[in-house]
Amino acid sequence: MLSSSPFRNRHGDSSPARSPGRRKRSQFTYRHFHQMASYNTSCPLRVVAHLDLDCFYAQVEMVRLGIPEDKPLAVQQWQGLIAVNYPARSFNIGRHCTVTEAKRLCPGLISQHVATWREGDDKWAYRDDAAEHIATDKVSLDPYRLESRRIMNIIKEHLPGGDLQKVEKASIDEVFLDLSAHVHAVMAERFEELRGLEPYGDANEEMLMPGVKALDWKADALVDLGEGEGEFDDPDWDDVALLVASEIVRNLRGVIREKSGYTCSAGVSRNKLLSKLGSAYKKPNQQTVIRNRAVRHFLSGFKFTKIKNLGGKLGEQVAEAFNTEAVSDLLEVPMEQLKMKLGNENGVWIYETLRGVDTSEVNSGTQIKSMLSAKSFRPDITTVEQATKWLRIFAADIFARLVEEGVLEHKRRPKTINLHHRHGNQTRSRSGPIPARLLNEESLFELAKNLLYQITLEGNIWPCSNLSLSVAGFEEGVQGNMGIDAFLVKGDEARALKSSESARTSSKEAVDTSIRQQPAAKRRRIDGGGGGGIQRFLTKRGSAPEDDLVRKNSGETTLGTSKTYVASGAGWPEELSSKEAQADPRRSPMMAHACSRCNANLGSPEELQSHLDWHFAKDLQEEERVSQAFANQQASAAANNPRVGSQKGAAAPPASAAASGPKKSTGRPKKKPERGQSKLNFG
Repeated sequence: MLSSSPFRNRHGDSSPARSPGRRKRSQFTYRHFHQMASYNTSCPLRVVAHLDLDCFYAQVEMVRLGIPEDKPLAVQQWQGLIAVNYPARSFNIGRHCTVTEAKRLCPGLISQHVATWREGDDKWAYRDDAAEHIATDKVSLDPYRLESRRIMNIIKEHLPGGDLQKVEKASIDEVFLDLSAHVHAVMAERFEELRGLEPYGDANEEMLMPGVKALDWKADALVDLGEGEGEFDDPDWDDVALLVASEIVRNLRGVIREKSGYTCSAGVSRNKLLSKLGSAYKKPNQQTVIRNRAVRHFLSGFKFTKIKNLGGKLGEQVAEAFNTEAVSDLLEVPMEQLKMKLGNENGVWIYETLRGVDTSEVNSGTQIKSMLSAKSFRPDITTVEQATKWLRIFAADIFARLVEEGVLEHKRRPKTINLHHRHGNQTRSRSGPIPARLLNEESLFELAKNLLYQITLEGNIWPCSNLSLSVAGFEEGVQGNMGIDAFLVKGDEARALKSSESARTSSKEAVDTSIRQQPAAKRRRIDGGGGGGIQRFLTKRGSAPEDDLVRKNSGETTLGTSKTYVASGAGWPEELSSKEAQADPRRSPMMAHACSRCNANLGSPEELQSHLDWHFAKDLQEEERVSQAFANQQASAAANNPRVGSQKGAAAPPASAAASGPKKSTGRPKKKPERGQSKLNFG
C-alpha cells in the first residue's frame, strides 16, 4: 500500500511530521500544493499521465481470435499493413511492408484483414476474400472504435477520484490523465503537515521536506538523473507526487489488462509533452516516470524532430538554422539567438519546449468536429445506381459512429451534411442542413441521395473516381427539448380544444371590452394606421406577441400556441383560464412575473421577456408615428406661413408663387397635438 511500502521514513518516525527540527525546507510552497487541487497548469507539482495501448489494432484482433501473445500477427488493409505486433516486429516487419514482403520475412505470420463494408450490404463484416474485392469493399474501423470506447469506460469507471477525474481521449488508442487533484487528496491524507491551513497563514512559505529518505518505484522505468544528482538524494514533494501518480497508473493498467486483455504503456511526468514522450520510451507494457530533476537529461537524448509540433516545417527550419537535430545542441543556444533566427514567438516556444515546459491543459471536453466516410474506386464507377449503393454504406458507417458520440441520447449532433464527387481532375461538392428530428441512418441516406441528385443535374459527372460523405458542425444536444409531436394534439384532446374555440373568442372580446372601459390615461393605443412601417411586426388587437405563432391555413388548429393576453395589462381572464386549463393541462394560468411598465402578470420569465419585447415594439411604433406627424406639421406650417421660407438657409420661393399671394386654405381642420406633446412655433 501507498502508506507503507513506497515511503521509507528518514528518521524511523511513525509519522513523517514528527521531527521538524532536523528537516530542511522544500523548494515548494503551500501555495504550490494547493494549486494541485485546481488543476493549475503552471503548478510545479502538477502530475499528468499518458496511456498508450500497445499495437492496438493488432491486440484487438489477437483477443478477438484468441491468438497467443507470442505469435506474430499483422493487420492487413488490401495489400498493405496498418498494425504489426511486437513478435512480428522481431522479424523486421514494419507497416511499410506489403503483405507479400511480410510473409517472406516471416512465413508463420498471421495476416488478418480489417472488416469491410461490401456494396449492397448494410453491415460491416470480416471476410476471408476482402483483399480481392477492393473495388466493391470499403474498410471499416468500427471494431477498433468500439473497443476504444469500451476501454475509455473502463478507465473512467476505475480511475479514482470521481469528480476529480480529468481525462482526454487523444486518439483511438491514447489517453491523457491529469491526476493532480486526486494526488493532492492522497498526499493530504498521507502527510499530516500537508493538511489544513499552512503555518502562520503564509501560503508562500516553503514546506518542510517530506519525512522520507527513499521512494520505492517498484517496476517503473525510472529515467536516470543527470550528472551531480544521486538517486537517494533527499526526495522532494514533486517526487512524492509522481510516486503517488505512478501507483494510480499502475493499478489502472492492471484493470485494463484484466477487463479487456490489452496491455498499454504509460508515461508519468509533470505535463502532456513529457508524459507522451515517456509512454513511448519503454514499450511494450511498461511505464516510465520522468521526475523534474531528470527532465533535462531525458530530453538531451532526443532529436527535436521527434517532439510534437517540431516534426514538420518548423522543425526543418530549426534544423537548417542551427545545422543540427539534437536537443542537446540547442540547449546551449540562448533564447535571444533563437528569437533572432526564428522570430520572437517561435524562439520563446522552442526554448521552453526543449526544457520540458508545457502548460497545455488536459481537456476532457475534446471531441471530434466532423466525420468522413469515403471510397476511391478502382475501376471508376459509371452509374447513379452504383453511387447510390455506396451512399447507403457511407450513411450506415457515419451513423454507427454518431451513435458512439451520443446522438441517440441527444448529447451531440451534426448540423450539416456534405457530399464530394470527383470526376477526373474535377471535384464537385454539395452540402445541406440536417434537420434535428431526421437524424437517423435512413434520413442521412436520403439527404445524401438528394445531394447526389443536385450534382447529376450538372451533367458530365461519369466516370467517378472518388465519392465521400461527411457530417460536420457538431453542437451539444439541448436537454429537455420537446419534439414537434409534443405540440400536436389528437383525438379527445383535439375535440376538447375545438370546443373551447368559442370560449376563447368570447374571452378575447371580454378582454377587449375591459380595455375599452379603462380610463384613457391607462390605455395604450395599439391600432396604427395602415399596414406599413413597424405595424407589420406587431400582433393583432388584444393578442400577445406570441399568440398564434404557427397556424394552419385550413381549419383552426394551432401549433405551439401560448395565449397570455397581456398586451393591455388586463391579465388572464378567469373564464379563459379555467376553460383553457381544462382543454390543455399544459397551459397553466400561473402568474408570477410582473411587468414593470403595465403591472401585467406573466406565467414565466420567457413570457415576461416576450411581453417586454412587445412594449419595445410599441415604443418604436410610437416614435415612427410621432416622427411622421412632426414632418407633416412642419410641411403644413411652411405652406401656411410665408415667414418660414425666409428663414436663414431656406430657399426663396419662386417669383410666380410670390406673385400669386398666399395659398387658399384647403379647408382641412388643424390637427390637435397628441397627449404629452406641445405645439411648436416655426415663425
